[in-house]
Order: sequence, then structure tokens, then C-alpha cells
Amino acid sequence: MKKSVPLVSSQSLFFLLINSLLLLLPQTVEADPRTRTVQISCGRQHEHNTTLFVPNFVTTMEKISEQMRNSGYGTAVIGTGPDTNYGLAQCYGDLSLLDCVLCYAEARTVLPQCFPNNGGRIYLDGCFMRAENYSFFSEYRGVGDRAVCGNTTRKNSSFQAAVKEAILRAVEAAPNSKGYAREKVDVLRSANESAFVLADCWRSLNTSSCKACLEDASSSILGCLPWSEGRALNTGCFMRYSDTNFLNKEMESTSSKSKVVVIVVAVVSSLIVFMVAIAIGLYVWKQRYIQKKRRGIYMTYLWFWFPGSNDAEKLVKTLHNSLNFKYSTLEKATGSFDETNKLGQGGFGTVYKTWRHFQSGTAEQLFDPNLVQQENHNSNVRDAILRVVHIGLLCTQEIPSLRPSMSRALQMLTKKEEHLPAPSNPPFIDESTMELQDTHDDPFYPLNAADSIATMSHSSFYPR
Repeated sequence: MKKSVPLVSSQSLFFLLINSLLLLLPQTVEADPRTRTVQISCGRQHEHNTTLFVPNFVTTMEKISEQMRNSGYGTAVIGTGPDTNYGLAQCYGDLSLLDCVLCYAEARTVLPQCFPNNGGRIYLDGCFMRAENYSFFSEYRGVGDRAVCGNTTRKNSSFQAAVKEAILRAVEAAPNSKGYAREKVDVLRSANESAFVLADCWRSLNTSSCKACLEDASSSILGCLPWSEGRALNTGCFMRYSDTNFLNKEMESTSSKSKVVVIVVAVVSSLIVFMVAIAIGLYVWKQRYIQKKRRGIYMTYLWFWFPGSNDAEKLVKTLHNSLNFKYSTLEKATGSFDETNKLGQGGFGTVYKTWRHFQSGTAEQLFDPNLVQQENHNSNVRDAILRVVHIGLLCTQEIPSLRPSMSRALQMLTKKEEHLPAPSNPPFIDESTMELQDTHDDPFYPLNAADSIATMSHSSFYPR
């Protein structure tokens, strides 16, 4: 009879989501971090040394994260030689501090898709991030500069004139205003129509480079007319125009509650990047191990670590026997083989235990007794906790495509009217084979496929 034990990653992710979402309970989601990815492009060369590249990249992201929480802009340089990691991230000028951290959290979880290439950049509607193995901070023009046009609505000549006027004003104003400008120009003979423009240079550029970049961007983005929307994705700047007001209101200060959310989001995104780095490291290690084993190097590896012995098979047997335990040891460790300590069926499997209680309608047994005593007559608190548990199970479902994004999870948490679908079972491992017990077929990753795909999932924040 097969036994199941919960994946460690699922347990960690469950705790992370529960703790983070509980901290966010008092907040309301009114921000618009504009986290939609416009374009991601990766370098053409592979990293030089994975052992150095991955930790350098993670450290770079951490250094930048600290700066983003304070100023909405950050740079970092970690490492030496070809394994050096140069990073830059910046939020556009109309984003609040909280919006900025949310946007950066999305960028830093998507950019690792470029691995194993040694560089990449990502343009979002609210921020930008780039990482390379060389110093690019003063670059403002490149072969990848381009315009992305929205081709849904064609506008008349009056709107086009308003766009040109707004872009001209932004190009003139931004270089002398810390590289940022926002403009609104009303359309002539139209009472309720305006053209909105945003222009942003990376703060690593000087005034002349910023102006040159925006001039290039304005030339390319005007090619999007007569369409209602356009974006210029340049090496040193970003520009956008639209017939809808996508700009955030400029805020004078940030509340203490918002600062708490900023810290929570920063910590969550840091953990996500750390988990991605571990996944990459394990994948690389596994591939190298398989290659060594196929070439018959495994026995040589054992001999190297156990010098003086010529019998590799004996060493393998010794290692295998070292995993055997005395009956008395197992009896003590399991509390005389108490059923509650059975892996996958008892209290050791946090996600598994939560899932079983949720299925049987006894999720309240998971509550902290102190919390229950203090809030015994408060049904709102009870419902809020049950909702968080429900969302946590949705985020740890076995099939990645069924898991809600982080922004979707936030909406579920903060909007009581948001419908919560029934969660499917979390992922479990077959104890006898230590292989994933995939009982559900994901249409994106069929179980009967001829090949396997190395994948990872990430949570994302999306605007309203």
C-alpha cells in the first residue's frame, strides 16, 4: 500500500502564503502597480559558471531590493570577471512606493526565465529591470530599441495632434526633472477626450543621454499613430501614450500600513527568488550527476572520497546499510508507532493535514487555541481565517496552472465578494519510489508526453 508525504516546498509555500496574507488582511487593494509584462528579452550567450552566476544574481537582486523600497531605483554589481552580475531596476515616476515594490516583485520573479543566458531585460507597464555580465549603466541606445503599438482603435487627427503635443512636452520636461515627466493634453473639439503620456529615463543616465534617448523614443512611438496606444522600449528610457488615463495619482506621503505591506512583499519576493535559485541549482546538479553516472564516473567519485579502498561496490553497500536503523530507535522516534506520526496521514504533513481537515469540514481544528478563546464570539475573524486557509490551499494545488497568481490571491483575500473555487489536492510524493504522485493531467504538461519539460511556477501581481 502506497504512502504519501507532502512536498517540503509545498509546506514552505503554504506557511509563506498564510503568514504574508494575514499581514495584508487590514489593507485594501487600491493601488495600480501596472505589472503587465510588455516585453522580456534575454541575452544570446550562456552564463560562464553556474556555481558563481546563480548566487551572484540572487545577491544582486537583494541589493537592488533594499534600494527599491526606499527610492524606487537601484543598481548593484556583484562578483568578478565574466561571472560579475550588473543589475539595474527602476519604477516609473508615477508609482507610489508600495506600487513600486509590487512591480519590482513581479519583475524579479519573471527575469530568471532567461537562465541559463547571462543577461536579460524586462519592460513592465510600471517598472523596468535589467541584468548583464558587463556594465551597461550609461547605455541609452541599442539594437533592440523598438515601439510596441496597440492596434485596437484608430483615432482621428485631433487626437494625433494632442499626442504629438504631449510627447513634445514630455521630451522637453523629463531631462530636467530627474528623467521623469507626465503630460495630459485635451483633444480639440472633444469634451471628454485627452492624450496621456509618460516618459522615464533610467536614473543612471546624465541629462544629455536622457534627452537623446527620449528623442529616439518619441520618433519611434509616433509611428504608432493613428492607433490609440503606443509604447517605446528603449535601452535607456521608456515612453507610453494612450487615450485612457493609465497614470497613478501623485501621492505626497506613504502611510505606515503601506510601509508594512512594502516590507512583506519585499520579503516574499526575496524568498521566491531564493527558491528559484535553489531550483536552478538542483536542476543543474541533477543533470551533471546523470551525465557522470552514464560515463561510469560514479564509482571513481566514491573511490576519490574514500581513498584506500578498491572495492567501490562494497562502498555502495556500506552507504546503503547506513540508512538502516534499530527497531528501538524507530520506536522512540515515532512514539511507539503512533498513527498520528505516520507521514502523509498524520500531523507531520502540514499541508496534507490542512487538506484533510478542509475536505472533512473540520478546518477550525487547525486554529490556535489562544486565538479561538480571544475571538470566540467574532464570526468575522473565524471567516477571515478560513478564507486564508482556503486561499493557501488554492496556491499549493498539484497542477501549477490551477494555482492563482499573487495578485489574484490578494483580490481573493481583500474582496469578500470574490468567489473562491474549490481547491484540488496538493502535490504528494510516493514514499516507496520518491516520485511525484501525479494523479491529475495538466493540459499544458500531459502526463503521457514523450518528453519532459523543466518548469517552474511563479506568483504574479496584476493591476486592476
